[in-house]
Amino acid sequence: MADSLRRLVNTSTYSILQDKLESWYKDYHLVSCDQNLNRCCELLELTSKVQGQLFTILNLTAREGGHYAGVDTLKSRFLPWLGSCFSIASSGVTSDTSFSLIQESKEKDMKIRELSISHEHEIKKMETQLNSAQMQLNAVKQELEDAQLDLDETRNKSATTLLATEDEIIQLKADLMTARDEAQMYKRKLDILDDYERQMRMLKDEISILTTEKSLLQDRLIRSRSSSPIGHRSRSPSPLPYLRSESPSWTRLSNSTRQSRMISRFNDIYSIERLDAQSLLKRYIDDIEMVQRIIFIATVESFHAAKMAFRQFRLRVRKTLSPTHTGPESLDDTVMDYIIRNLDLYDVQSSVNDVIRAMNVNPKISFPPEVDFILISSFIREVCRLAFSMQTLEPALDIAFTTDGELFSDNKYRRSYDSEYTAPLVAYHVWPALMEGDSVIVKGEAVTKRGALVMCLIWDSVSNRSFYTKSKQLYPRILRRDTVLKESSQSRVTG
Repeated sequence: MADSLRRLVNTSTYSILQDKLESWYKDYHLVSCDQNLNRCCELLELTSKVQGQLFTILNLTAREGGHYAGVDTLKSRFLPWLGSCFSIASSGVTSDTSFSLIQESKEKDMKIRELSISHEHEIKKMETQLNSAQMQLNAVKQELEDAQLDLDETRNKSATTLLATEDEIIQLKADLMTARDEAQMYKRKLDILDDYERQMRMLKDEISILTTEKSLLQDRLIRSRSSSPIGHRSRSPSPLPYLRSESPSWTRLSNSTRQSRMISRFNDIYSIERLDAQSLLKRYIDDIEMVQRIIFIATVESFHAAKMAFRQFRLRVRKTLSPTHTGPESLDDTVMDYIIRNLDLYDVQSSVNDVIRAMNVNPKISFPPEVDFILISSFIREVCRLAFSMQTLEPALDIAFTTDGELFSDNKYRRSYDSEYTAPLVAYHVWPALMEGDSVIVKGEAVTKRGALVMCLIWDSVSNRSFYTKSKQLYPRILRRDTVLKESSQSRVTG
């Protein structure tokens, strides 16, 4: 018995039976009816073989137990099972029932055959549709390839046309640039012709002005020979302001001519008006250094006041002319031309008052109570007028920035006669240098001494201390001077 059971276990009949059942279950709805019946019969055959082997093992097991062993089990389980199976089969199935079952099975077979036939027809129909769709897809692919070829051909033609168009555009741009260059060249030539005509008119005006000045100078020279030349030179002002204010063609002079005249006037103020103011201050101040400092500070403050007045005057003129400005010239050129033609509208007395007010509070100047800076107001007036006129040049002229104790520069200054020529630092300045941008037009004058830096520090500390300690004494005098200046300005306006 044990060998039969071992063979049954080793053959794995139930495992094979289970696998076949699962495979049949998966393919039941896919295969035909005959295939399903064949698989069912195959399973019945396997089941019968297994049952035969089990009955053999049952027989062998019963023999091994003897005549009476296993009788109870057979009676209680095997025999009732056999009786129930045969009784159910015999009682439940009649001849009519079997006939009906056979009839139903035939009908089901017929339905299965019809379904299989319809299924095959549908499959064939779907295959036919699939073939037609495949043919249509191939036709569409062919059309797409033809369209791609046409697109590539069109793209190549467009690229060729685009290259030709770009070449034409480049050629047209080159022609346009050439035409613009020619137009610019003709415009420059036209501007040059206009400049030549303008310069010719200006030169004619200058010739007429110079002729007038020459005659006036000759008349003045004849008159000066009959009087004292020294007194006339020391007290009479330069003829340039008179000619500049009286001559109506002064504004039509060229920039270079006006610049040369202003430089000449700057030198005249240094050599004439400055010495007159210095001689006037020497009557009240014995210290020549203080006198030179006063004149230098008056010159610097005059330039500062004139520049401030020029900016304000230009803003007013610009504000006035901007609403009605028309013409080829720019607004700035029109404003500057108006200022040049109307220099007499400059309120020089206001600048003189500002300079005197600034000098009254300058801590570097010490002077006796009886001295009033109105004594040198004529000098300040001339410097203010000249500084205001210098702002109308292109580029404008200005004085160099100076500080006491700075390093002496031969390019900007010349040493005074009482200087120490080996000293490297400037003790104080006598006259400022005239600058055009960063270039020196006219050199100034400075005094160099050894120990200038220490002297400047001591001078600044003493000046500041004296300024603060004497502020109460200076304030009434400043008020008095301001009152005098205002009265003189009002009398000038009313006159």
